Amino acid sequence: MARLFYPAAWRSDMVEDLFGFPVSDPYRWLEDGDDARVRNWAAAQDRLFRACRDGWREKRSWASLLDQMSSFGVSEPPMARGQVMFLAEQLRGDEQRRLLVVDAQGNRRVLVDPVQVDPSGHTGLYAWWPSREGERVAVQMEVAEQPGSDILVLDVRTGETVDGPLPRARNTSLAWLPGGDAFYYVSRVADEELDPGDKRLQRRVRLHRIGSAWQADAVVFGGDDAPDHYYGLTVSADGRHLAITATAGPASQNDVYAAELVDPEAPRFVKIVDGAAIRARVLPRFLADNDLLLVTDYQAPCGRVCVARRHDADPAAWRTLVAEDPQAPLDECLVLDDPALPRPLLLVARTRHGASDLTLHDLDSGRPLTGLPLPGAGVVSSLRTNNPHGRHAWFSYCDATTPPTIYRYDAGSGKTELETGATIAGRTPEIRSRSVRYPAGDGTEITLFLFTPAEEHQGPRPTLLYGYGSFGMPMRPWFFPMAAAWVEAGGTYAVACVRGGGEEGRHWHDAGRGPHKHRAISDFNDAATWLIETGRTTPGQLAIFGQSGGGLLVTAAATQRPDLYAAVIAEGPLCDMVRYEHFGLGCTWTEEFGSASQPEQLQWLLAYSPYHNITPGASYPAFLLTGAVTDLQTGEAHVTKMCAALQHATSGDRPILMRREPDTAHAAFPASKERALAADILAFAGQYTGLSPEKTTTRSRETAAEPH
Repeated sequence: MARLFYPAAWRSDMVEDLFGFPVSDPYRWLEDGDDARVRNWAAAQDRLFRACRDGWREKRSWASLLDQMSSFGVSEPPMARGQVMFLAEQLRGDEQRRLLVVDAQGNRRVLVDPVQVDPSGHTGLYAWWPSREGERVAVQMEVAEQPGSDILVLDVRTGETVDGPLPRARNTSLAWLPGGDAFYYVSRVADEELDPGDKRLQRRVRLHRIGSAWQADAVVFGGDDAPDHYYGLTVSADGRHLAITATAGPASQNDVYAAELVDPEAPRFVKIVDGAAIRARVLPRFLADNDLLLVTDYQAPCGRVCVARRHDADPAAWRTLVAEDPQAPLDECLVLDDPALPRPLLLVARTRHGASDLTLHDLDSGRPLTGLPLPGAGVVSSLRTNNPHGRHAWFSYCDATTPPTIYRYDAGSGKTELETGATIAGRTPEIRSRSVRYPAGDGTEITLFLFTPAEEHQGPRPTLLYGYGSFGMPMRPWFFPMAAAWVEAGGTYAVACVRGGGEEGRHWHDAGRGPHKHRAISDFNDAATWLIETGRTTPGQLAIFGQSGGGLLVTAAATQRPDLYAAVIAEGPLCDMVRYEHFGLGCTWTEEFGSASQPEQLQWLLAYSPYHNITPGASYPAFLLTGAVTDLQTGEAHVTKMCAALQHATSGDRPILMRREPDTAHAAFPASKERALAADILAFAGQYTGLSPEKTTTRSRETAAEPH
């Protein structure tokens, strides 16, 4: 294979002295995306990528196979309010999902169709919050490449806009007051009120009354002393109390404040949880008597459910309702307290060895009553119920061969049934799914999910290894069309549950963040080593793939052990860990990674930062670095700087490519762009591991042609 001629990138001799550490940054100039030199260089990289992609002979076959594996319809449980249900649907050919309303007779109608608002498909339905009575709904639309998100309020009966837009509400939380005439929401301070260049979150909790100008919305919480806080809002069923969770960035602990709404525009808050003091996460919700149900990892790394008085700030006074299970991390829970039920119930979802289980408990005592049967050993997510008092519980279920499917549990009859009209499945692949445990270098056992073709096969297979390992996000054996296509073509898809994720609870996250982030990376390389040593694959057949924080994981793993891999795919990655705080939302992630402004933490970052650990003359695997031209979360400079540095350093003949996507964001593609990216990733991984979909697609065409 001939070595590519890469577009020339000026390599400066820039070296910064940071606390006595000389830190080289030869491609700092690529951070300025408005510079003509940067634009010209990036355009040349675009041409190089397109030229290489034209040589991937099986790209169309991969795209066809991916399309066959995809499912359409409704993948999230509905929100039931009053006499109507709200649900999102995306059919084959749709660029974005649309918001539907289902009345008591089961009649469906479209309430919001983003493509009617923006035929280009770049405006998406981001979030929606129905009022408790179901008569109004607050809707948030988002344009992928723009930083702002507005809230509109619609009349559910007519579909007409009755209020808004309310600006600067990106990633907001929203809680309606009873009656549907007012709600609390979160929005960013206007730019003109901030210092020039201030990239902090700078959010405030406000009260909005329908029909009033947004400029008059009273700020009820938040201030200059909390520039990087996220806020979660919960109002009690009777509308008399408000609880707010306050979290600094993605920190693993949060504060909780509660107030009685004597005056909704000026609530007097009591701090009932001090997250820094107890170093725990606490998520509150109000019970019927306005006491609090608390889901927490305080003194319970795998989670427990407690009950507390709403103004009791002493954790010692919390009563444990459902105790921690050290072998099964708590995912979520749901209260079912319809007055028609014989007793109020608590539905609890846990994950045991990668598979979910659902159990019912008495809400008063916490006593377990029964387990709910599930379709298989898969994953349950997104528990939802009627609001304010629930009788039904809806949830999503999926496994390796089952796309997200909606089920409804009736607490009155005790029956669990498939929600009709939920999902239009693609061709169901035959996949063998199992979990194994492999040893990390320090002896810790790590879970690895393996998805393989159902037929027996002796010898190694082309393998695509995925991981994340950040922010306490757990990996589960979800249905993933890209994984299904890879396995259908004859490969192995593997997911490593490395430290830094949340698969084993709070302690698992703590073991792979901050000064311990190196463990996540070594765990991932240990997964690759295990796959090779057990004969499941070879270095020439092994590709790795990660998104966002997982992009950091795979690029760091490959710079440490390039000999293990044939190909690396990093989507929207973090690569320059010395300067990540200067890009996107990076300044809010120091709790997870550390800060280069602190000498000791700088050393953590330099030890694994992919951009700073590239070795000149090393023979690197094929790299595909993908990212949006406008990435408001990680920033686009990670991709450009990493690409230039690898192209300069590698002595191998495998390509280092950059795939840029205009008019999208970090993770907000129109559907066609998302499918095109997935097909490119599969084609790239297949090209450099030797996996061909041609046999599979030929077999599929022959099967379709057979008489029935």
